[in-house]
Amino acid sequence: MTFEDYRKLDAVGLAALVARGEVSPVELLDTAVARMAAVNPALNAVTSDLTDMARKALAEQATAGPLAGVPFLLKDLGAALAGTVTSSGSALLKDVVSPTDSALTSAYKAAGLVIFGKTNTPEFGLVPVTEPTHLGICRNPWDVSRTPGGSSGGAASAVAAGILPAAHASDGGGSIRTPASACGLFGMKPSRGRVSFAPAGEGWGGASIQHAVTRSVRDSAVLLDISCQPQAGDPYYLSPPSRAFAEEAKRAPGTLRIGFTTVALASPGLDPECKAAVLDAAKLCESLGHRVEEVTLPGDLAAMQLAAGNVIAASVTANVDAEADRRGRPVADHELEPLTWGMYRRGKGVSGSDYVRGLAAIHAYGRAVARLFQDYDVLLLSTLGCPAIPIGHLTEDVSLFVERLFHFMPNTQAFNNTGQPAMTVPLSWSASGLPIGMQFVGRMADEATLFRLAGQLEQARPWFDRTAPL
Repeated sequence: MTFEDYRKLDAVGLAALVARGEVSPVELLDTAVARMAAVNPALNAVTSDLTDMARKALAEQATAGPLAGVPFLLKDLGAALAGTVTSSGSALLKDVVSPTDSALTSAYKAAGLVIFGKTNTPEFGLVPVTEPTHLGICRNPWDVSRTPGGSSGGAASAVAAGILPAAHASDGGGSIRTPASACGLFGMKPSRGRVSFAPAGEGWGGASIQHAVTRSVRDSAVLLDISCQPQAGDPYYLSPPSRAFAEEAKRAPGTLRIGFTTVALASPGLDPECKAAVLDAAKLCESLGHRVEEVTLPGDLAAMQLAAGNVIAASVTANVDAEADRRGRPVADHELEPLTWGMYRRGKGVSGSDYVRGLAAIHAYGRAVARLFQDYDVLLLSTLGCPAIPIGHLTEDVSLFVERLFHFMPNTQAFNNTGQPAMTVPLSWSASGLPIGMQFVGRMADEATLFRLAGQLEQARPWFDRTAPL
């Protein structure tokens, strides 16, 4: 199979070729591996090559399932694959081998996906750029001098570069939506409780959720149908939908009440091109028959952010201490990146009372924001504060880190903490040719409405054939 033919299809399309016998899983894997060899040296998107494991799996058993034979990559954080290291982007975990698959990995295998590698991620997924010391800098196929975003930066870079049509990703503060926006992809962050973390516990107090970055809407929908299966012992979960998300993506959304805002929630303002893109998206939605009006988002964002910072820091500390216990000696500062060490030290100072009160503040914010969705079906706002930033921009001056952090990603973290589903849709590009994603937020557990709207937007303003120049 030629790369040109391979890139014309999404995961669903490739699976259909396999099902009809027009191409074999081995041919698809060969094409993906060849593309990886061609572009990965320039990008460093794939940091663990598991091609031999994939070939062995294909030789030992026939593939079956809705995505049988389609090449797939796991993010090196969150989804364990038996017999391989899940480093979470950290040298601290570089030798820790997973004894079993996570529930999500098992679901991907059962669906017939062929896992042939793992993708780059910042240390413990803490920042929205992918420049870890352990795994090295990951670059954006649209402009290799810029970041693909993070923390699922390797996944987005690989998909945007054509190595594969969809890849596993996770999102604790914007880590699906940020790289999808920066790389011109579709990225859905599902609702809290939609995808199980079994056998591990919840991530970041329930803020983190796993799913994927994709080129097409239907790939995202099919992957969520595959993965949204509650596991025994989950502390909380959402039941699978009554109608498959793949079916929802084909259905008309009807007339939606869409509120929009051009503000940057956690910074002084949006880049002018991002603001213009929001207004353009609002006009597009209006032209499709939706009722669109400007709104103000309620809730105490500052209190939520402070609380979320404490919850994340405490979670980092717990994970690092667990590794110290496993190996039988404390973790030293030189074993972690400075930002991670700072979070670890902060977490040491978070008391049990602080943690519980932090969760209460987060939940209060969620209740406040939910009031907006009594009057609106969907909220529209810019995914990012600006297009993809240059490599090193976020970390080159520690004194400017927080300011630059929220200038780049002011609008995503809020919806991790409300637990609502939120998607980024590649509807605009900057004058310099960089993608600009638009974020659409739905009611809790209402991914269906977002998938219906996404399908409509994909038809109205197609992006699938708009590919990175690398």
